[in-house]
Amino acid sequence: MNTKEVARYLGLNEKRVYGLIREGRLPATRVTGKWLFPRRLIDEWLEERARTSLKETKDRARRVTGGLLAAGSDDPALHLLLMTFQAARRGFYIFTATVGSGEGLRILGGGFTDLAFCHLPDTDGRYNTPAVLDPHLGATPYVVVRLFRREVSLLAAPGNPLGIGGLEDALARRVRLVNRQRGSGTRLYIDRCLEAAGIPPREIGGYEREVFTHLDVGLEILKGRADVGVATTAVARLLGLSCLPLTREPFDMVLPQAVYFTPALQALLETLRSPSFREGAASLGGYDLTEAGTICHATA
Repeated sequence: MNTKEVARYLGLNEKRVYGLIREGRLPATRVTGKWLFPRRLIDEWLEERARTSLKETKDRARRVTGGLLAAGSDDPALHLLLMTFQAARRGFYIFTATVGSGEGLRILGGGFTDLAFCHLPDTDGRYNTPAVLDPHLGATPYVVVRLFRREVSLLAAPGNPLGIGGLEDALARRVRLVNRQRGSGTRLYIDRCLEAAGIPPREIGGYEREVFTHLDVGLEILKGRADVGVATTAVARLLGLSCLPLTREPFDMVLPQAVYFTPALQALLETLRSPSFREGAASLGGYDLTEAGTICHATA
């Protein structure tokens, strides 16, 4: 079969077929500049994937009966959700790694975690769309669940002593920035703002200074190590910092469909909808829980 035929045979787009070839995961040979796929080897590849998937599903089902592994983005309301979950749901556990949205998806695609917390923008301004998620997750059937929408702001020292008028003003004035790590959704947002303003990152003082959480952004400013940073409005309120609202963005969790129906995940969703969590999130400020727990997207 040629590339178009094998894509149709596997139910994938051609771009994904080329990606599997580059990763060395799909049997293929190149003849006179064209990729060819022996049907027998493709069928064997499919059978092996099915066996592997079945084993992984059984292993995952055993693992997530009472616990979940999570990786990805960071947020104050997310920490509140996990603490509320732990206090109310005895016998269930969530183990988390704060690595940023992009890295969380990569780990999820590799099968090393049960879910990923994510807020990655697409080129058209939408968040956590298949165009963003599919390249990380491949053919794994997954579901996207909305946790909340949050307000993201430009944080500055208490009283805004530099009189900063917004992110464009801060970038134009080359004030000291505290940045988020590569692969995080906030870092991607900052980079796109720099690109839109035509400002090379090297001209921004502190661009290379990276922290891994929104709280760390606020603490760097509070300690005088940076003039501005991008973080949730909730952090500004917690630390008494000035903030200039920038955008409201969805914050979701992405997970394989098999994980969605596990007792641990369903317990987490019940906590997400609980009055105790909702009241706590409201006290933090800058959160909208109208869509909390709704399914935004699911692959076939």
